[in-house]
This record gives sequence, C-alpha cells and structure tokens, in this order.
Amino acid sequence: MSVRRVVIITGLSGSGKSCAARALEDAGFFVIDNIPLPLLPQCLGLTGLEGTTGPDIAAVIDVRSRKFLTEADETLHAIRQAGYRLDILFLDAADEVIGRRFSETRRRHPLAANEQVQQGIGRERVVLLELQRQANLTIDSSFLTPHQLRDQVVRLVCGDRAAPMSVLLQSFGFRFGVPTESNLVLDVRFLPNPHFVPGLRELTGQNEQVAAFALDNALGRAFLDKTIDLLAFLLPEYQREGKSYLTVSIGCTGGRHRSVAVVERLRLRLKAEGVRLDVAHRDATRK
Repeated sequence: MSVRRVVIITGLSGSGKSCAARALEDAGFFVIDNIPLPLLPQCLGLTGLEGTTGPDIAAVIDVRSRKFLTEADETLHAIRQAGYRLDILFLDAADEVIGRRFSETRRRHPLAANEQVQQGIGRERVVLLELQRQANLTIDSSFLTPHQLRDQVVRLVCGDRAAPMSVLLQSFGFRFGVPTESNLVLDVRFLPNPHFVPGLRELTGQNEQVAAFALDNALGRAFLDKTIDLLAFLLPEYQREGKSYLTVSIGCTGGRHRSVAVVERLRLRLKAEGVRLDVAHRDATRK
C-alpha cells in the first residue's frame, strides 16, 4: 500500500509559488491554495482515507495566513502522525529580484501595503523563518524563467515519476474549420483521396481499405516517416518548455478519410514509442 504524499509549497511572495502549484497540479497533485495551516489535516481527510488512498496533495501556505504559522510545528507533526509522507518546498529569491517582480506586475506586497516593498520582504523572511528551517526541498528562483522553475519543481518533487506530456492526436475537416486549440496543424490534402473511389466514400479512415488507399504508397509512407521524425524531435522540446498537453491536429477536406487514416497510423507508431496519447476524430461522422 503506497503512502500518500503531502507537499507544502511555501516561500516568499513573488518567488514563484503559483507557478510551482500549477506544475504539481499538472503532475497529478490535488492542489489547495492558501488554506489556514491548522485546517490542513482535516482537509486531507476529506480527500481520501488518511495516509492511504486518494491523490497526493500540494498545499500552498504563506504569509496570507500568517496568524496561523505559529502553530506550524503542531500541525506538521499531526500530518506526519496521520501517516502521510510530508515534504516542505521552500521557494526563495533575492530581495532585489522580488522587488523588481512586484514593480513589474504592480502588485502590492502582502506585508507592505503602505510601505516600501523591501520592508515587506524583510518582515516576511522573519515570519517564514521556521518553515524555511524545516524545508527539505529548496529552490532559488532568482535567475529562473517560469519554464525553468516549473521543470525544477517537477524534477525535485516527482523525480522519475514526473508525468510525461499528454498528446492529443485529432483529425478534422478544413471544411468545418481548424480546431482552435491546435498547437500543431498538418494538412494531408495532398494524399490520394478515397472520397472519389466507389465503395470507399461512405467509409471512414478507420477502415483498413480506406487507410491502405491513402497511405500504402510511396507518398503516404514517406509522409508518415517524416511526421514521426518531426514529432520525435518536437515532443521532448515542448515538454522541456513546460507544456503538459499538446494538441496535434491532422486535416483533410472533410475530416472523414485521409486525416482519420493518418491519425490512426500515427497512433500505432507513437504508442509503440511510449507516448502518452489520446485520439479524437472531430468530423469523421459529419456530412
């Protein structure tokens, strides 16, 4: 029986806690933002059986609930006693970097409503000192881009269990418009068209005869090989940039024959490569 995990995300305002929370949410954690620390053990019980089943939890705790931070030791002890594996991720950054970030976003520091940001930062460091002391995971985001920070969070917290990027392969017909959620669009209207072949017109690209007509030729085979090469190059780069989901849309005229056949052939080859894949045929049944 696996032990459920709780990751406390804490640190200075402006250091990247929201980015870290989104990264862990995409990695499969159930994320709770700004819960008063004493309520966290009770909240954990509501998300599954204590210490056993249910999703791993990431909870953002910061100075917005500062009046409860004095009870941190007691609460963290209670979480461990309940059988959870507890990690504390502390995000830090240089004072001047945090000051610049607040200036650029025109946000007010939570502890410097009517003062200079630097005064609020100093006060916040004192308030968070105990949580920082107990943290077993630390990231300095001073010189990290959001993508780099996201990558470090996932690698530090999840290690080899980091979830791979999820790819949606979908067919569509240009007649009905390009899917707006597409990250990559490939036009396969250059392939032989089964629409004009008696006996194939009423079928879809999921039929092997249709697929063979469109793709079992030199042009079709070359296209599939080059597309696989392209995706083998691009998918790791997109994941490195922090994408959790990628939508690849394959289009033909009506979205019934060629695009469907291409998606089905790509599905087989990408699955064999271990790609985390979903497939959809948006327009295959439309007239």
